[in-house]
Amino acid sequence: MLLAYPDIEIAGITTVTEQEGRRAGYVYEVLKLAGRTGIPVAAGAADGLKGLRVWPGIPKESDFWPEPVVPRPNRPEKALDLIDASVAQAATMIGIGPHTNLALYEALHPGALARSGLVLMGGYIGPIKEGLPQWGPREDWNMQLDIEATRQVLESCRPLLVPINVTLQTHLCARDLPRLRTAGPLGELMARQAEANDRLYDNHRLGKGHELLPDDLLNFHHDPLACAVALGWDGVRIEELPLRLEVVDGYLVESVDSSGRPLQVVTAVDAERFNRLWLDLVAPTG
Repeated sequence: MLLAYPDIEIAGITTVTEQEGRRAGYVYEVLKLAGRTGIPVAAGAADGLKGLRVWPGIPKESDFWPEPVVPRPNRPEKALDLIDASVAQAATMIGIGPHTNLALYEALHPGALARSGLVLMGGYIGPIKEGLPQWGPREDWNMQLDIEATRQVLESCRPLLVPINVTLQTHLCARDLPRLRTAGPLGELMARQAEANDRLYDNHRLGKGHELLPDDLLNFHHDPLACAVALGWDGVRIEELPLRLEVVDGYLVESVDSSGRPLQVVTAVDAERFNRLWLDLVAPTG
């Protein structure tokens, strides 16, 4: 979606929970299919600051990719150098995975994140609408996988949060696949991976079991919505909420509390409008 978004420049992409450059290799492959290999890419942290909640394996490659993908390992510092170069360009940073790279960067450059525009996909600030999966902090991958990194980032700056209770309302559906497959090699790859993701997580069953989810659900637009918010898309409501952070049973819990720190939070989305925006960008018809 970002590759197709008008009037923006992607300053760089880093990966996290890296496995010897495999995730970076996937990024290179996508950029090659899109004809955008000039965008800088760096493999980032492999582990968490104090370990990871679980070891994030990589799904069977042949299910998600038509051919084996060459890993792209690099020296560990390259990801932090790329973040620093982006900060120097006053680029908006978007965190759509665990926050380890950001925490490592802040440790080297104290105060840098507070001076930067930062949007984070993740968090749970309930309640979730009836008719949607009643997820909570335990289903929040991005903020909970490396909880120490999340804590340090949230304590060092005031990012704009795009939580899962909002992103759950945006959907990629099986009905979108024929159009995706008309969008060249990258569209074909997205369609293939959407189906593979559904086989892995049974999202279609989740869809059939919840009134506000489509029956042909394949995935949620968690990360794309965060990217659109970072670019100023006006189909969301953003409110300043006082959030208190505490660790409960090993999970970082956010709650609205008058004594908490004020943070900007996306609290509502025009989901159907966003779903159309995403599809129009990645698979244009005209």
